[in-house]
Amino acid sequence: MYSKRVKIFIVISLGLLTVCVLRLVQMQLLADSSLQDDIAQLKRQRGLSKQLKTIRGRILDRRDNVLAADVPRFQICINYRLASFLDDRVVAAMEPSTVTDAAEAEFDRAINTKRQDLEQIIEKCTRFGPSAQQIRGRIQSMNDRIWNLRTFLAWYRSGPDPNLIARYGGIVSVPASRAIADFEQRVPDATARRQKIADVDDIPEMNEDLALLELETEDDIFAAQVEFMDIEDVRILPKAHRHYPYGSVAAQTIGWVGPATQPRDIELFEDDPLASYLEGDLCGREDGVEYACERLLRGRRGERLIDLDGRLVREKQADFGEDVVLTLDIRLQGRIEALLTDPDVNPAYCDANMAAVVLDIRSGDILAMVSLPTCDLNRVRYDYNDLVHDPNRPLINRVLNEHYPPGSVVKPLILVAGLESGVITADKVISCPAAPAPAGWPHCLMWRARQAGHDWSWNNHARNAIKGSCNIYFSRLADLIEPRLLQKWLFAFGYGHESPLACPLANDEALAIRALKQVGGRIDSARVPRLHDVKSLEDVPPLREAERRLFGIGHGSMRATPLQVADAFATLARDGIRRRPRLFLRPAPAESEPEDLGISPATLQVIRDGMSAVVNEPGGTAYREFAPSRLGRQGVAVYGKTGSTERPYHAWFAGYAEDRQEARIALAVLVEGGEWGSSDAAPLARDIIHLCIEEGYVGTPAVGDVFSR
Repeated sequence: MYSKRVKIFIVISLGLLTVCVLRLVQMQLLADSSLQDDIAQLKRQRGLSKQLKTIRGRILDRRDNVLAADVPRFQICINYRLASFLDDRVVAAMEPSTVTDAAEAEFDRAINTKRQDLEQIIEKCTRFGPSAQQIRGRIQSMNDRIWNLRTFLAWYRSGPDPNLIARYGGIVSVPASRAIADFEQRVPDATARRQKIADVDDIPEMNEDLALLELETEDDIFAAQVEFMDIEDVRILPKAHRHYPYGSVAAQTIGWVGPATQPRDIELFEDDPLASYLEGDLCGREDGVEYACERLLRGRRGERLIDLDGRLVREKQADFGEDVVLTLDIRLQGRIEALLTDPDVNPAYCDANMAAVVLDIRSGDILAMVSLPTCDLNRVRYDYNDLVHDPNRPLINRVLNEHYPPGSVVKPLILVAGLESGVITADKVISCPAAPAPAGWPHCLMWRARQAGHDWSWNNHARNAIKGSCNIYFSRLADLIEPRLLQKWLFAFGYGHESPLACPLANDEALAIRALKQVGGRIDSARVPRLHDVKSLEDVPPLREAERRLFGIGHGSMRATPLQVADAFATLARDGIRRRPRLFLRPAPAESEPEDLGISPATLQVIRDGMSAVVNEPGGTAYREFAPSRLGRQGVAVYGKTGSTERPYHAWFAGYAEDRQEARIALAVLVEGGEWGSSDAAPLARDIIHLCIEEGYVGTPAVGDVFSR
């Protein structure tokens, strides 16, 4: 009987042992075990996730000169584990539960040692500029931020009020103040609450090095390495810093970066946790290339997840931001900016607000886009308040985003409309007598200047009217053209409608950022159309008939950007083929189809002859400024048009230059407050053409004849 019981016991024991062994095998070896999955999930959840920093892409010019790049700036960093010894809350949570005199003395000794180490670090940091009080304040700020994060997690892990979470639509949306209030209510004992906070010991920030101060010079970096080489909890670490090697050159086009705090910043990557902005991250600020190409330049952080056993669970390498290559030539851009602001070259207006743009006619590439005054991109974050309140608005890109009455530079376009519509012929004379204009009509500038008229100089037909910029001719001509037809031609040349210069986001048109845009010249009498308003001529409000005469001389409500003006002259140089200007070489933008405006060769020849006479014949409005130039010897022919406006007063020159090898550039120059296009803008345009010759874009420098300022 006894033996039978023993056998039964052995069988049962073996059965139980077999079940345990099989369960152990399942837990250890079977990958699809739900328990194994649960354990792995728990380990992952309680593991450490460290995100790996990305590097912002560079911005380069057409010759691969770096215009913007992340460069390392070195910082003195302290480990939070040491910094936390200045936090009385952390120290209080460390106190031993069993208090004896010996244990308390040992605890006090250990805390004092750590605090003495911190005081030594603080004293060393003062040798690099900040005061001891400032360093302590930074450490306290770090401690407060991490303690608050630990408090929030302690509240979450203690079983928060589900109604509170539901009210705010999720844990992350609950305000910290409400979370803390709920935590205090659920755990009223302060000591117990502090201990729960101290138990939160698994957040990544607690294992990171926190920056105390930035080192300014190479000597400071070396000195800091020597000072702290024996202190384990202090490290000299690099931090990416956005650097602009050319300072203020092309500042408004390149743009700048600032703290990612705006609603647009948060929304841009809200569905991508590895691209979304963290505290202290920077992003492009409106509205240069840094802003327009944020999706390309930003990149994505990497991530490394380690479970509780210290094993790597998942790793994703950081994706660095893409480089963006512009059509700009930064050397040409810088030389033009220096030229326009040189008091020896431009004594009357070297401090004025100005704009200049140069286009390569064949490709439509924008070679230079100058807006003055400018600002130092390496200082703009620190000087922003002064810059944004500066009445000269140095942050605005005048080439793209400022609209001006074009004055007489619009007259070639008015002549195209008149000749192509048949309301006038090239040899038709419109008399410009030595007399004031009738009431309501603009006067001839010759009458205002010398009590004379163009009739004294020549037969005032189309070619000569361009040459002498006759207000009488063009106001009468515009008044003959049906208003909608006049708008049609101006619209065809790019006035009055959207012409964006957007960063080409490859394979991502739905997310394209529409920045760096020119909103289009105003060709209505009521308002400037908003960007989304104008898609076709039908979206442009009708022109009042009485205003046609003012449109003929580029006044009234007509407005255009300097880029639009240069673009229109590039279209004339291409024999009426309009090609959209481009600012980006890489990523390559989608090729836009050139548009043939259908202008007859006869009309184009009249326009061309008239603009040549402006700079090359006595009586041309820019002849005095261009006659002494060496452009002919350098194989360059210039075709241009001066312009002047009143109330507001601005001076213009626009046109194009070409050589025998068919290299051609178009340009526009605007001087705010300038009185005469002939004397205030034309000389600057002439010197810009010389610079373009020297930089190899048109013509050939004559031997011993290099342009010198």
